[in-house]
Amino acid sequence: MTTATVETARERYRGYTRRKVLVIAAVAAATLMLAVIAMALGSAGVSPLEVLKALVGQADERTTQIVINIRLVRVLAAIVAGVGLSVAGCIMQGVLLNPLASDYTLGISQGAAFGAAVAIVAMGAGSVQSGGADAVLIKNPYVVTIAAFAGALSATLAILILARYKGITPEAMILAGVAFGSLFTAGTVITQYFANDVQVASIVFWTFGDIGRASWQELAIMAAITFPVTAYFILNRWNFNALESGDDTAKSLGVNVARTRMAGMFTASLVTAVAVSFLGIIAFLGLVSPHIMRRMIGSDYRYLIPGSCAMGAFLLLASDTLSRTIIAPIVLPVGAITAFMGAPLFLYILIKGYRRA
Repeated sequence: MTTATVETARERYRGYTRRKVLVIAAVAAATLMLAVIAMALGSAGVSPLEVLKALVGQADERTTQIVINIRLVRVLAAIVAGVGLSVAGCIMQGVLLNPLASDYTLGISQGAAFGAAVAIVAMGAGSVQSGGADAVLIKNPYVVTIAAFAGALSATLAILILARYKGITPEAMILAGVAFGSLFTAGTVITQYFANDVQVASIVFWTFGDIGRASWQELAIMAAITFPVTAYFILNRWNFNALESGDDTAKSLGVNVARTRMAGMFTASLVTAVAVSFLGIIAFLGLVSPHIMRRMIGSDYRYLIPGSCAMGAFLLLASDTLSRTIIAPIVLPVGAITAFMGAPLFLYILIKGYRRA
């Protein structure tokens, strides 16, 4: 191979990687612009310029209160939760070698809903106001959050135990997730059957999914889990790339396949459990974001992981902004907006898969 050929190949590779970086940077920049727009939209009538002034401490007290104390935390919560759910879906799809893997299809979200339902009914965490737009409230959100986290983690541990001690295949993990999801859904329905009207309303309210529930404390907890786990995924990007080629190839490259798969599933599920337990069920985001980025930049985990994070943040922030403004002052459940995006893609993947078979 001549020197000129080598240089040409290097230049093509640089162009190849440069395009991926530019796509990720463009999505990240779009997310930042959307964040400013999201903080400007609302009944208070704040302009994007006033939002920027408030962020740097140059706005009046009223604008600063609206932007910093009310809207900023919601925007940041959408970004952090979007990053967590999307990177978790990306890793689940990679380690299970199944494009349908996500927190929703593996039963993790349904486990969280069951835990929340038990807390609301058995521990009296639901309440109702005499009137107003938010008539139903969660009286003890931290009890509900802890119970939802326990439910999500129980679904994860059940799947991991089957994988570790029964040796089920990655494909069978998806079927196990569907079974556990149905089991937890049945448990939630039975719990609702024995609940009173206020408790049923509280369970339904929790399962809607709402970014507005997050305070600075919840945001800090989500960020403290999400960002270190994302860094762990990035550090292990080559192992996930090796798994894409199959278990035998990965083993020949020195990858501990079982440990990588189990660690990836557990940490991805941990991120999901934290986000879902605080914000409620946000369906299909972990399925949609990685697939969009795979279409745009391919399956190289060096770029797919940060790309999924950027796309997840953008999609959840866009969904939350749409849910707040489409029929304002009524706020739609953000989980319903993401489900409208995810369900058609889910069906597309199923149909495409069957055609390939």
